[in-house]
Amino acid sequence: MFFVLSKLLDVLLTPLSWSLVLILASIPWRRRYVRRWRRRRGLAIAGVALLLLSSFEPVSNGLLYSLERSETPTYRADETYDVVILLGGVVDERIVFETKQPAYNENVERLVVTHRLLQENKARFAIVSGGPVSRDLHEYSEAVVLKKQIVDWGIDPNRVIVEDAAKNTRENAVFSERIVKERGFEKVLIVTSAFHMRRSVECFLAVGMTFDTLSVDYRAHGGSYGIPDLMPRPHYLAVTSATIREMAGRWIYRVQGYGKAKP
Repeated sequence: MFFVLSKLLDVLLTPLSWSLVLILASIPWRRRYVRRWRRRRGLAIAGVALLLLSSFEPVSNGLLYSLERSETPTYRADETYDVVILLGGVVDERIVFETKQPAYNENVERLVVTHRLLQENKARFAIVSGGPVSRDLHEYSEAVVLKKQIVDWGIDPNRVIVEDAAKNTRENAVFSERIVKERGFEKVLIVTSAFHMRRSVECFLAVGMTFDTLSVDYRAHGGSYGIPDLMPRPHYLAVTSATIREMAGRWIYRVQGYGKAKP
């Protein structure tokens, strides 16, 4: 149920959805409402303004920058970790199933960095965590695909542990914590995208784990903007939407008890 609700919130918690609601609310659907158009058109103006504002780079970049910098990495380069936990969110399983080829999204740096840590012996083992979006795709689950890629890049398969049951960040933490206990791992490193790290940290704290973090996939910058950057673009709207969803997800996890806020 939580998985289904989270997907519904992905749709509802976006500026596009809010804008459409405002614009639709402004339309005089019945003839008797036509005279009230002047009162209602403010809703339409607000809807369009929200859509434009969310499509500007200064807005999308600023929100994402604050999210990515909300958690400071604690990775120690002079340390050899017992295990690095790679959180899923990298593979498009449906495309892998259809093409029988790897299909990675913009979060692929999680995979690249984890491989490098193993290759350079900065970590003895890796847990790749991520279950399939449906039972029919179990053979192409995130964890299975990620392990195959790491092994194809030359890492001993015995060093890569598959956790292919998790469907969200909370389950990443719950199921990975079990493996850590079973294997007796003590020095643990979590790798995920910078925008996703704070929620991940809170989930792993909630299950009582001690760990270090290494954030990757930084996308936002702290620089200035030129005139071309002030033009509304669909990409910036998508970034704003994703950032708002992640921020909301952090609070929802706390309310559900899935995440533990840092003191």
